[in-house]
Amino acid sequence: MRAFYTPQAAQPPSHTSFFHNPNHLHLKPQNCTVALNSPNSSTSSAAIKTTDHNNLFIQSLCKQGNLKQAIKVLAREPYPTQHTYELLILACIHLNSISDGQFVHHHLLDNGFDEDPFLATKLINMYSELDAIDDAREVFDQIPHRTIYVWNALFRALSLASKGEECLESYRRMNKIGIPSDRFTYTYVLKACVVSGCSVSLLKKGKEIHGHILRHGYEANVHVMTTLLDMYARFGCVSYANHLFREMSGRRNVVSWSAMIACYTKNGMPFEALGVFREMMTKTNDSIPNSVTMVSVLQACAALAALEQGRLIHAYILRRGLDSILPLISALVIMYARCGKLEQGQWVFDKMDRRDVVSWNSLISSYGIHGFGKEAIQVFEEMIHHGVSPSPITFVSVLGACSHAGLVEEGKMLFDSMSKEHGIYPSVEHYACMVDLLGRANRLDEAAKLIQDMRIEPGIKVWASLLGSCRIHCNVELAEMASNRLFKLEPANAGNYVLLADVYAEAGMWDEVKRVKKLLEARGLQKVPGQSWIEVRRKIYSFLTVDESSPQKEQLHALVVKLSKEMKEKGYVPQTKVVLYDLDAEEKERIVLGHSEKLAVAFGLINTSHGEPIRITKNLRLCEDCHSFTKFVSKFTSKEILVRDANRFHHFTNGVCSCGDYW
Repeated sequence: MRAFYTPQAAQPPSHTSFFHNPNHLHLKPQNCTVALNSPNSSTSSAAIKTTDHNNLFIQSLCKQGNLKQAIKVLAREPYPTQHTYELLILACIHLNSISDGQFVHHHLLDNGFDEDPFLATKLINMYSELDAIDDAREVFDQIPHRTIYVWNALFRALSLASKGEECLESYRRMNKIGIPSDRFTYTYVLKACVVSGCSVSLLKKGKEIHGHILRHGYEANVHVMTTLLDMYARFGCVSYANHLFREMSGRRNVVSWSAMIACYTKNGMPFEALGVFREMMTKTNDSIPNSVTMVSVLQACAALAALEQGRLIHAYILRRGLDSILPLISALVIMYARCGKLEQGQWVFDKMDRRDVVSWNSLISSYGIHGFGKEAIQVFEEMIHHGVSPSPITFVSVLGACSHAGLVEEGKMLFDSMSKEHGIYPSVEHYACMVDLLGRANRLDEAAKLIQDMRIEPGIKVWASLLGSCRIHCNVELAEMASNRLFKLEPANAGNYVLLADVYAEAGMWDEVKRVKKLLEARGLQKVPGQSWIEVRRKIYSFLTVDESSPQKEQLHALVVKLSKEMKEKGYVPQTKVVLYDLDAEEKERIVLGHSEKLAVAFGLINTSHGEPIRITKNLRLCEDCHSFTKFVSKFTSKEILVRDANRFHHFTNGVCSCGDYW
């Protein structure tokens, strides 16, 4: 249950603070014992005592969770107090009872509290928590004299209901009539900028709110600035977020540290995320990491396949007694799986005292990225057997697992079961999984037919799945159709142009390759460089394709060339078709030998001990040549090599990859 907003600036919320706080007496009736329409002076003392008794009785029943009995007493009590209504409203929230909440609301109106701003905030919060945003709006509209607390309650309700545009429009109206904002206002409207999607127009409004914050002197408020940092992070404006974070030096708390770590993690910068975490641990004494911090740190470890650092974090979690927090343990399951230790992730899952759907999803996706589709389906069926209802993310995970394992018929059955058996209607993400499943299996016509029959707009993910499959199977016609849609939907994504150029190159259409490359140049776009990471003795090393700053660069390049020559004698043939230039074979071979994953493999061979696996993470899909190269290395060096690329895990042992050359 979320913490409820109470209109106080300094002290923490409580159910009775307004009733006893003289600074807020203007928000409540003048008499603390009876309501606004209290009995006149001729009322007997016995009647007043009965009213007092009934109010105390109703309040006691609410605190005990006995809402139904409290409602019965309320029905025969003509003079409930403000505090009685407050506790009734809170009880309706706790028991998730919209019908009782509406009864209390109407009773409250009949007893003259229709213009009480304090109870209005409580009612708005209640309707917000009970997913009745229309009722929340109606309460707001009925208050003639709106305080900042009532406006804030509306902003909070609209943000929670993902009505970001409406919240920002209401904020504009409030500014127009001259009601000054407080720190709660800014946190709610900043959150409103991201709840409806991260569009350019919403980012612009967020920047305008940033200007309001500076003009009204709230740049020293750590809560406001942390929310602002988080807003920029969600828009991918990492440099803005980092600037704010550095400006907060000396005023940072655990929330701001956690927000910056999450910013880097969610924006594909796990290396930097771990750097901020190390800074937090070494430079601060008062900001102790909490479970939210640790989830982001584990995600960063997972992204880098930083197993040893992940194990240290696991030990820290155990020492702090945080091992009962479900999101944190679910993140541990994923971390171990993404570091190549699927069995360790399963062990963590098995030790959980209780599991929610997120926990099950973590295990399903873990099996999926390792290519164990049938096992992922078994976990899905076990979850159903335990009475846990699948979520939309569950189906994204299990359909993705089917795609990686080539389980087409099983995936189709699961897709059909979503609406028929579980009442979940497929979203764009589910259709994208199905297109990927069919496309990888070279059933591209069937994938195209599925897109054509969709009841919703396909969107970026669906077309990207189709284009990726066309890249694998060199289908020029469908690749052109998918890429043309993607060029309109996300014109600044260079990856789509590169995939189309890959298809043309595979088909030997070099004039078309040149045309696509000219489009890239004309639009000022650059291909995302390949980058790989490897952890050796708890330190993480990063490699970029053809990177002159790589550690031990000369030694690494020499080793890669030496390995290539030796492996050619044993059957290795460089797959130079991945080079998008019409060059001679020797020059193409030189280019593929500089790929980042080859440099990471060479670094691992030099710097790991005998019998120690090499674990590498790649930001892009593993190319065909690096896949073939690594298979040969694992065979002729007797090294176990684990590579996780953008799609899945590759476990190389004795010349064989766990993906079965299906990725």
